[in-house]
Amino acid sequence: MAQRDYVARSQKKKQTPKNKKQVTQSVAWFKVVIAILVVSSFVAVLMYLKDAGNSDAGSVLQSEQDNIARPIEDEKDPLPVLEEEHWEFIEGLPAYSVEVEVDELPNADRRYLMQCGAFRKGSQAQELKATIAFQGLESQVLESKNSKGTWYRVVLGPYESKRNAERDRHSLRSARVNRCQIWNWE
Repeated sequence: MAQRDYVARSQKKKQTPKNKKQVTQSVAWFKVVIAILVVSSFVAVLMYLKDAGNSDAGSVLQSEQDNIARPIEDEKDPLPVLEEEHWEFIEGLPAYSVEVEVDELPNADRRYLMQCGAFRKGSQAQELKATIAFQGLESQVLESKNSKGTWYRVVLGPYESKRNAERDRHSLRSARVNRCQIWNWE
């Protein structure tokens, strides 16, 4: 079978039926007529409401003037006079006291340390220490030497409770210091 060259071949022109154009033109005129009818009916309703509102307002105004002109007659069944309400709890609450037993938290034997970074260069550690200082926290740069070289660790603490360490870690997250870890102090 011979290969066909689809690139060189031109596309067939689509034939549009002439009847379709006539249908679309009549539909367009029909839509225009419907739109004009809707708008004119809306305007007519608004005009009717405007006229109807003015005539009702005049009759209501006249009836109110008639009511004002007549003297007020004594009511047949007057409402009973309300007594002043007396609430007992208002007087009793200031003298009332509640005693709540609160268990004191035992002093934890553990202390906590938070490490926010370990760097090979001391300048990077000092930069992180400055960022932490802008948050109002005091940090230290500890130099650790081992077989792999010298490390500069940025630490905060010691903390008496883990809750205090978590609070400081949360404040550091707002300053985009995200890699702080809380460890037991040894």
